[in-house]
Amino acid sequence: MSKAIIIGGGVIGLFSAYYLHKSGWEVDVLEQGDLSDNCSYGNAGMVTPSHFVPLASPGMIEQGIRWMFDSKSPFYVKPSLSKELIGWGLKFMKSATKKHVERSAGGLRDISLLSRNLYHEFEKESGIDFGLEDRGILMLFKSAKVEEEELHLIEKATNLGLDARYLTPAETRKLQPDVELDILGSVHYHCDSHMSPNKLMKGLIKYLEAEGVRIHRNTEVLGINHDGGKITSVSTKDKTFTGDKYLIAGGSWSPAIAKMAGLNVPLMPGKGYSFMVNNPVKPMTIPSILCEARVAITPMNDGIRFGGTMEIGKINKQVNMNRVKGIVESVPKYFPDFKLAVPDQKDVWFGFRPCSPDGLPYIGMTSKYKNMAIATGHAMIGLGLAPATGKLIADAFNDKKPVIEAGLFDANRYQ
Repeated sequence: MSKAIIIGGGVIGLFSAYYLHKSGWEVDVLEQGDLSDNCSYGNAGMVTPSHFVPLASPGMIEQGIRWMFDSKSPFYVKPSLSKELIGWGLKFMKSATKKHVERSAGGLRDISLLSRNLYHEFEKESGIDFGLEDRGILMLFKSAKVEEEELHLIEKATNLGLDARYLTPAETRKLQPDVELDILGSVHYHCDSHMSPNKLMKGLIKYLEAEGVRIHRNTEVLGINHDGGKITSVSTKDKTFTGDKYLIAGGSWSPAIAKMAGLNVPLMPGKGYSFMVNNPVKPMTIPSILCEARVAITPMNDGIRFGGTMEIGKINKQVNMNRVKGIVESVPKYFPDFKLAVPDQKDVWFGFRPCSPDGLPYIGMTSKYKNMAIATGHAMIGLGLAPATGKLIADAFNDKKPVIEAGLFDANRYQ
């Protein structure tokens, strides 16, 4: 039996472990934390084929510059002279073109649709109830400018074969009659799904360990050993792990891990915030994204999760409450009945989304080492793309033709 060593116990690493184990591999997962609260737990829980436009897109640079002067804005790049940030920014600007968006759309659609289907298969096979729902997602907007943008995206989505429909305010209210709305209109993407990330992560970890996958908590990789074009082992404080093939799936920590092997993986952490409101007065059944505010609202666990913001900068543990206030203040502009209080800082979750400069994940084998792969850079859609990413990694380790065309996500594109 072949053995795989996976560095990183987030949702990407765990689904890679799932598909590798399912195809006959012995698997060790090395996680630097205790698996109780990584980036996979606090996100919006959405699977979004509708998100076929990468972060690096025309207009994002101009919009981002404007947002940088607003302490409550949804996007912020912390100015720094760091070599990593400058290099990332230059690559981002180079990628933010119409051609890049058009080239990326089909691939992002395919990997998202694959993930949605794999989630349903996993739900049936594992028996885990993680609240998977196919109610779609509502894109809510208040301005004529954004309405025009959304109509343009509907046309693109339809051409890509995605199920999307423009709704008037009255039509939108009919979907959730108990919820008051103040909007100009919406787009309902029937192709999208949502779930509870907390239930998924806890259930997935328990399932994998019951199946014999070894998950080593509080086990930080401190060295990657290689001989020529092959990884021979990885070292931690107390132990050396050896396997036949190795995977770097460390989320925002992946660049530092890859550097140990002499690999360049351009990536910047994008800090996001979320908080829960339990047992809300006005029940919601369909997740929503507030377009102008870039805030996601998802019903889950008998409550509602509110999340948003993207702070590009170094990994840190600071909580910027102004960003949280920005989320809170945006909600009643769309949902007048939702009078949210600013949560206590202790109740605010934050995590680091691994953002590649072209807005596309890295998935696949490295060219430098014939037995090492990379799976990271999924930004805000890591949970949504996790099963498909894990399946692609298993196909690569098993020397099988990938289930979808994955050249767009080449792990070596910046080597």
